[in-house]
Amino acid sequence: MTTESSPAAPAGHEPPGRSGRFGRRGRVALAAIALAAVGAGGIVLATRDSPQPLDRAEAGTIASAVVDDAIKDLRAEPATSVAVYQQILPSIVAIATRRATTKGPGEGFGTGVIVNANGTIMTAFHVVEGASRIRVTFVDGTEAGAEVVQADPDNDTAVLVPKRLPEVVVPAVLGGGVQVGDDTYAVGHPLGFVDSITAGVVSGLDRAVQGDNGKTLRGLIQFDAAVNPGNSGGPLLNRGGQVVGIVTALANPDRSDAFIGIGFAVPIGGVGGGDGRMTPSQ
Repeated sequence: MTTESSPAAPAGHEPPGRSGRFGRRGRVALAAIALAAVGAGGIVLATRDSPQPLDRAEAGTIASAVVDDAIKDLRAEPATSVAVYQQILPSIVAIATRRATTKGPGEGFGTGVIVNANGTIMTAFHVVEGASRIRVTFVDGTEAGAEVVQADPDNDTAVLVPKRLPEVVVPAVLGGGVQVGDDTYAVGHPLGFVDSITAGVVSGLDRAVQGDNGKTLRGLIQFDAAVNPGNSGGPLLNRGGQVVGIVTALANPDRSDAFIGIGFAVPIGGVGGGDGRMTPSQ
């Protein structure tokens, strides 16, 4: 990982998570209305014959029961982060590399994400740059060698093709643009802790940072979901579990690889220079 200084539901169907005619949020709202009415001096229960006033105690009991039921329903609903994680996990790939260094063979570790039904993997270019061997591991444990078939060093992205696929290939869903303040999630293998998820928000857009190779990466998404070495090449996701970026860098003024609250990702729409094209690897 580089550092800054070194570098609908179908029509006619109710959306999931709804309960009854009014839905969970609607039930909470109805309960709030009932409680407000109680505070105002009671409510009236309409019957076929004539309105029957409810005293304060009866109205409070009914409203409290509605609130309790609504809270139980909401607690039973999985958190957004749970849904995002479950959706993206089958598409996450661990990438192990070996490359020659001045001190002998060196090993690296990063993340990739499956982006189509053919098993094509997208990752950060610096994860695989100069690698003499690339090995990928899918979520089901399938291991395979892989080769770089396309690269875009200017945007720090690369495309890999594995030599073997798992029995079931689950490509991620690619998303659109994001706005400052949007919820965001990063999934990858920070410091070797595989399949980890962190959550945060989009902190800024169109950022520029300098990589280890001296090149400046531009147009990046800034976010505060924790990322560390091993997250590089992994997906940055929105609330819908869609890939909105590829994690590329973290900012740290002391030139270490520790996360201090600022990460960067290449927008998925900017991969290949913004036109979807990448340069074939030589």
